[in-house]
Amino acid sequence: MKKNFKYGIILPLKEVFLKKNSGAVSIFVNEYLKKSKLRNESIVFTLKHSGPYLEKNTCDIELVSKIFTNYNYIKSITRTKYFSNLKHLEIHNRPNYAEYIAKKFPQKKVSLILHNNFFLKNTNENNNRKLFLLENCTSVIFVSYYLKKEFFKNLKINDSNNTHVIYNTISKHKRFNDTKEKLIVFAGKLNRSKGYDIFGKVILKILDKHKDWKALVIGNEKRESYDFKHKNLLIKDWLPHEKIIKIYNKTAITVVNPTWSEPFGRTALESASRGCAVITSKSGGINETFNNNLILQKNNSRHLFNLLNSLILNPKLLKKIQKDNFKNPIIESSVETKKLDKIKNLFTIKNIISDKHFNILHIGVFGAKQSYRTYGLSLASKISNGFIKNGHHVINYDYRSRIDYSQKFKLKTLMNKQLIDQEVLAISLNYKPDLVLLGHNNSLKRKTIIELKKKFNSKIAIWYEDHITKGDPNSISNLKLIEQNHDLIDNYFITTYPTYIKSKINKKKISFLPMPVDDSIEKFNLYNEPNKTKDLFFGISHGVNRGVLKKNHYDARVIFINNLIKYGDGFRFNFLGFNNEQPKWNLDLYEEMKKCYFALNLSRGGPYKYTSSNRIATYVGNGMPICVDEKLQFSNFFNNKEMIFYKDEKDLIKKMKVLLNTPKKIASIGKRGKQKYFKLFNNLIIGDFILSKSLMYKSKYKFIWEK
Repeated sequence: MKKNFKYGIILPLKEVFLKKNSGAVSIFVNEYLKKSKLRNESIVFTLKHSGPYLEKNTCDIELVSKIFTNYNYIKSITRTKYFSNLKHLEIHNRPNYAEYIAKKFPQKKVSLILHNNFFLKNTNENNNRKLFLLENCTSVIFVSYYLKKEFFKNLKINDSNNTHVIYNTISKHKRFNDTKEKLIVFAGKLNRSKGYDIFGKVILKILDKHKDWKALVIGNEKRESYDFKHKNLLIKDWLPHEKIIKIYNKTAITVVNPTWSEPFGRTALESASRGCAVITSKSGGINETFNNNLILQKNNSRHLFNLLNSLILNPKLLKKIQKDNFKNPIIESSVETKKLDKIKNLFTIKNIISDKHFNILHIGVFGAKQSYRTYGLSLASKISNGFIKNGHHVINYDYRSRIDYSQKFKLKTLMNKQLIDQEVLAISLNYKPDLVLLGHNNSLKRKTIIELKKKFNSKIAIWYEDHITKGDPNSISNLKLIEQNHDLIDNYFITTYPTYIKSKINKKKISFLPMPVDDSIEKFNLYNEPNKTKDLFFGISHGVNRGVLKKNHYDARVIFINNLIKYGDGFRFNFLGFNNEQPKWNLDLYEEMKKCYFALNLSRGGPYKYTSSNRIATYVGNGMPICVDEKLQFSNFFNNKEMIFYKDEKDLIKKMKVLLNTPKKIASIGKRGKQKYFKLFNNLIIGDFILSKSLMYKSKYKFIWEK
């Protein structure tokens, strides 16, 4: 069995998930999974039993102690090999399990599905428990409106936006059986609460009066004992659910007469869907299930006898009710399954193209601290602009402007970091972001992320620009940074191709992020610039925060550059950030670029697939003919008329020598490269890529790098 399940379904401790003896909760789960779009991504946790299970993706839980069994059961589930990867937990009929998970694993999304009323007593303790569940569960789901109403009774609120009603799902039968047997069926626990004491007394009288009729009782009860005997009465223990359904197909009448307010009448609905005439009591949620049941105004022997007797004496009325029930059950399996899938964010994700306008809180570096010196190189600005161009609303929060990095003011720095979390929560209270995007940072505290997810149901994502590959001097620290709170982060977008990363982060959360271009930033056509005075441009931006070179700061790129100088005797190089040449920014940078025929795309770390710094967008987006290492595999997107691909330093020198004889061809490479890059990697596409992954919808754009 695979380990990477996304969705866990937790059954009550005593719920039997077998083909034989399965209870109402197990049947609910099984019927749901039959038509759920993510059936294969869900695993069911159940106490270990003997016999074949209803669903193949099942995890046995074996109790090591008979003391505090419920506690040991849920604790054992959290220790399974599947638990850590689960995105969502669906807990059935056990509020205490949901409370445990919410307290111990607050990052987990939990849906509590209530099949019964666990809070009959109006106590402060019960009311506080209900409020805790509403505040800490992603959703609280009820199997009837009656049960939902009972839950909110005695609370100061009447509803909550995370509550839903999902009925027990029923698979509709294709054909009505017109040859019903003269058979009356009672199925359920054989106790007073199910009305078995009343049924038993009545059925003996009915069978005595109508000697051609028979009755079948299916069920048991260890705590209560009734001795109803008749030659036409057959009493059987629990049968497999499938067999019971087959029995309903030939049954004329079913009796479902609980004396307590049952939240949902599954037996009533199932038998009605198979064309039975159903007699029910009027209490609880039974009457929500379908329209044509025969309701006992008083649940006693006299009323039940009269109703059964009148049906038997009027075959035409009996047949009409049977056919009406068959045609008109309110609830169908496919409808309720879609509702539950949607609540769990699983509904038709691959088929929906979103036209919704989202609210995005983008926490990043927008250049305020450096007086926007690096605006033209700002990945954060390009991404936000892409969101806006796609019709979304964005708040840009420059977290670095809040932090004083000076070592002299450590206390001030700490206070400012705390202020960031406070301000983000204050903004979110008014803004209610669909997505909180951490741009090139992981600055929020764990507590803040949890509050954002629970209070506003916000998705949390990180994009990260620096490389996380061997060869980059900061690769280890970069990785450690983004790994913080990885269990709370929904998605990662990184400029290192994911296959080269070894991390504790779930690989399915990580997506490759191409460097985007923005037509409001990359607005030059440098291939048209005349009077070139240099051949090859490259700029290193050491000391970017200070804007000047760091002394004695070198990396592997320096070796490549020195080799170019060695092999390229006679070439005119324009290398900034090298030796004593200081970096330049914005317009000054473009002035240096326009002097040159070519630009060199060279990044820290080894040349790994698609992995590049933001300079590739700056160069190509402004129309510079760019030289790219073959190992980057950009030839998957561009041909040699759009980019210049080289094997090593000598090969690059050789290809530049040939091209320098044909300046028009060089200009053509710059022009075509820019056109292609804008087609494939513009910020509208990149922005929607981030949103579609984070907010789970199908984009109208093609993400060619994912093929």
